[in-house]
Amino acid sequence: MAVALVGLPGAGKSAVGRRLGQRLQLPFIDSDEVVERRIGCSIRDYFEREGEESFRNVEEAVIADLAATAHGVVATGGGAVLREANRIQLRTHFHVIYLRSSPEDLFRRLRHDVKRPLLQVADPLGRLHELYSARDPFYRETAHDVVETGRPSVAMLVNIIVMQLELAGAVSAETRSQPPD
Repeated sequence: MAVALVGLPGAGKSAVGRRLGQRLQLPFIDSDEVVERRIGCSIRDYFEREGEESFRNVEEAVIADLAATAHGVVATGGGAVLREANRIQLRTHFHVIYLRSSPEDLFRRLRHDVKRPLLQVADPLGRLHELYSARDPFYRETAHDVVETGRPSVAMLVNIIVMQLELAGAVSAETRSQPPD
């Protein structure tokens, strides 16, 4: 079984993905961590040195590799859906869940985060609105299910996703009865 989480930076893809992997007894893979191992430095440093286009090329290769061996729970980078090749790979090889968050919720979570290169701007909330407007259609196109993140805890989001996966026939009903971690 393979599940991929998509959504804006700060939507909870890594936190939810880690817990979902534990719940489903599947490996968890953060595609950004795979990218960093491949490039040998932080995404932020690479982004500043090589530019977004070069970063997106590496990200596309990583998504293709993960799709070729699709198994587990994958948290994608926030911009992975910008490339059509990635959207196709994700939709074809994974059950894709879009963790949808409003720009305001994301701003509350990310306002002190200095690790996200696309948010190192004078108006991060404005930037989040721009990212949301540009990317939401791609997330929706790629996703099999949309889960509103709003204010639920990580454990509650995992429960919601497991129920979505059960309704889609991707996991058995026994998985839902397992207690959350």
